[in-house]
Amino acid sequence: MKTLKASVAAAAALALALSVAACGGDGDAGSKITIGIKYDQPGLGLKTPDGKYTGFDVDVATYIAKELGYEPGDIEWKEAKSADRETLLQRGDVDFIAASYSINDERAKKVDFAGPYLLAHQDVLIRADDTTITKPEDLSDKRLCSVTGSTSAQNVKAEIAPEAQLQEYGGYSECLTGLENRVIDALTTDDSILAGYAAQEQFKGKFKLGGFKLSNENYGIGVQKGSDLTEKINTALEKMVQDGSWESYVQKNFGPANYKNEPAPKIGVVVD
Repeated sequence: MKTLKASVAAAAALALALSVAACGGDGDAGSKITIGIKYDQPGLGLKTPDGKYTGFDVDVATYIAKELGYEPGDIEWKEAKSADRETLLQRGDVDFIAASYSINDERAKKVDFAGPYLLAHQDVLIRADDTTITKPEDLSDKRLCSVTGSTSAQNVKAEIAPEAQLQEYGGYSECLTGLENRVIDALTTDDSILAGYAAQEQFKGKFKLGGFKLSNENYGIGVQKGSDLTEKINTALEKMVQDGSWESYVQKNFGPANYKNEPAPKIGVVVD
């Protein structure tokens, strides 16, 4: 009889433990959160050779995760290339994405966004000795590079330089190599991304920003459609600005490139 009672008690304890685990909230002990970031964007999202992750988006994502109840050690980072971001969210491969993810109407049909948390502008990166590109219209007969899934190059061709020769690569690093080797004439994407590349030690003096504000890019945190994380992340972003963390992340990641950032955007306000 004692053995039977012990077995019943053990079973009840196990059932209670499972019940508690199933009902746990955000950031339970031992739980993980998966966050999508870029791996090849210095200053925003970069996976270093020693396996560390650095950049403004990484700092913002880490702050959000902490506000959701997760410590840095609870974060599982996952690469979120431009062309894969919606799929990663729709499949549930990540909990949220912080990857220079500009909010637009087309993307908002597939995923939800918290934020914005940074206002960037589309620009071009050219070789330091290039004197042929001084205004946006000069790109019309140039070999223009961007990455697959990004809207930057298409925007230039459609609205500014219809004769531009588009070159789409898998990542910005490939575009940068092409620019350095004179296979392409200009790399276009957000000024924040370009500044990160230009500031790298091995590229100092080789490239320059065109200084063209070709568009407004409102960076948002991507979440699965209908996710209850949107409101929680917005609350975290507001706190991040109020307690000074946002400004410290900007200075830490963009300051060395002398990047002229816009003030922190207001949550829910997308600048056209």
